[in-house]
Amino acid sequence: MQNSNLSLKKRIIIILVIVSIIWMILFVRVGIIQFVEGEEWKRKSENQQYVSRSITAGRGTIYDSSGEIVLAKSSSVETVTVNPVNISEENREKISKALSEIFELDYEKVLKKVSRRSSIETIVKRIEKEKTDKLRLWMQENNIYSGINIDEDTKRYYPYATLASHIIGFVGSDNQGLDGIEAKYDEVLRGENGSISKMMDAKGNIIGDTGESYNESVKGNDLILSIDMNIQAITEKYLEDACIENVCTDGGNVVIMNPKTGDILAMATYPFYDLNNPYQVEDEELLGMWSELDSSQKSTYLQGMWRNKAIADTYEPGSTFKLVTTSAAVEEGIAEPDKAGSYSCTGSIEIAGTRIKCWRYYRPHGSQSLRQGLMNSCNPVFIGLGQKIGVNKYYEYLQKFGFLEKTGIDLIGEANSIFLKEDKVGPVELATISFGQRFEVTPIQMISMVSAIANNGVYVKPRVVKQIVNSKTGETHNIEPEYKNRVISEETSKSVLSMMTSVVSEGTGKNARVQGYNVGGKTGTSEDGVNTGKYVTSFIGVAPTDDPQLCILVTLYNPTGESGHQGGTVAAPVAGKILNEVISYLEIEPTNEIESKVEK
Repeated sequence: MQNSNLSLKKRIIIILVIVSIIWMILFVRVGIIQFVEGEEWKRKSENQQYVSRSITAGRGTIYDSSGEIVLAKSSSVETVTVNPVNISEENREKISKALSEIFELDYEKVLKKVSRRSSIETIVKRIEKEKTDKLRLWMQENNIYSGINIDEDTKRYYPYATLASHIIGFVGSDNQGLDGIEAKYDEVLRGENGSISKMMDAKGNIIGDTGESYNESVKGNDLILSIDMNIQAITEKYLEDACIENVCTDGGNVVIMNPKTGDILAMATYPFYDLNNPYQVEDEELLGMWSELDSSQKSTYLQGMWRNKAIADTYEPGSTFKLVTTSAAVEEGIAEPDKAGSYSCTGSIEIAGTRIKCWRYYRPHGSQSLRQGLMNSCNPVFIGLGQKIGVNKYYEYLQKFGFLEKTGIDLIGEANSIFLKEDKVGPVELATISFGQRFEVTPIQMISMVSAIANNGVYVKPRVVKQIVNSKTGETHNIEPEYKNRVISEETSKSVLSMMTSVVSEGTGKNARVQGYNVGGKTGTSEDGVNTGKYVTSFIGVAPTDDPQLCILVTLYNPTGESGHQGGTVAAPVAGKILNEVISYLEIEPTNEIESKVEK
């Protein structure tokens, strides 16, 4: 009996010890939670009670060069969200029905969102106020407000739809820039989002009497482009006409640049697309089979539609590149513009055992000066000059003219040229480079090259944005022109411009003439790839050559119309029409008064 009592006492003592230990552990844990982890648990508790809705900041406005014409802006719209925990069970179906009818949504999907055990669900984004006002009226009529939120939001809008589409670009559903200027300057344009927040208990009621806390969004900064809306519109009009009239199966592009500042005044790629509906398929034939394409095929088409060929595509420039050879030869003292009989065209020339024909091999040009050789676009003249210049020196000029690297223009997706490495260039390769074949460059590299010639021989970096305006302070930040190296002397510049003027007044570029003005230029025709049967036709020019204010490059891809595919008959007329209107718009004084008066 005594042993039994002793055993019972031991068990009681053990139990008391265990209970004491447990209480001690609990006490220590409570102490840690209270004094060590207290702030952390408090923060977590507040986060569970804290509900926040984001207010999207309006993106900065994009203006043309005047700073007045709006090319892209953010308009005020609204976003509708719900707090399911704040919606009573008896109102869920009623609210879901109203939301689905007002905003034309699937009822079952809306009901699923309204019935979730979550703090916030988005019903519709960026809806016009006309529709959200219908929701407000319904809420008032049914005396239901709890759990339904209507917040301010922004939507990107492009007033001119297709104008400058490949430059401006567009934004995605999250208001982030996806292409063009919108993507390149996304951080500048984006702004700072605001928020609406409140503290709620487990039942979804607002804690305390503070109500909602509102943090205002901050609009993004504005951009002023170098693009002149009127010049862009003129350019697009004639580019579209040319592509349709000449049946250019692969489209075309035109770039106009101010050689003194590097400002891109116009940059157009055809076909255009609607910035307000960037995923809209324009090709009727493709639209009919769109549903049958897989996601990869659809993406390929859309990427091609958005592609800015002026900076992202390379092509073989053909005879327009003879301006590089001409400039290098004159600068190096190898050639003089008007020395009669300096060159003789017999229809072809043999280089390292390979005979290369002149384009007019069937009726050779005969004895010529350099000016005449450029006017006639005679291949043997420039092959001979290339051999005299030599590979090393020629590649020095390629570097100085900016052909061995990207221009650095402030747009996304710029490609680089495709040249053989210098140590791989032999006599035949140098010969073909000299007259513009068997390598590829981008249109933006070509327009920058001719701008250097027009700018007294100094290379200037092309630019599309010239000013950033701070939305908070109104302060304007100017992006100054960026002048690079001197490529050729001022004297050589004047000589080459003089020869280019002769090309337009008397040579292959006659169709680019503008009455009353001295226009200089060079035509070009090349194959688009090897044995493809496709051609690229182009014209590059300067106006007026007395005081260069405009440089232009017209590039048309695979023209298959009745006018053929020669630069002089297809591309030069486009340049002439564009320059005629742009010169008139800019009110540039005539440089050939006598001719101007005669025509009047």
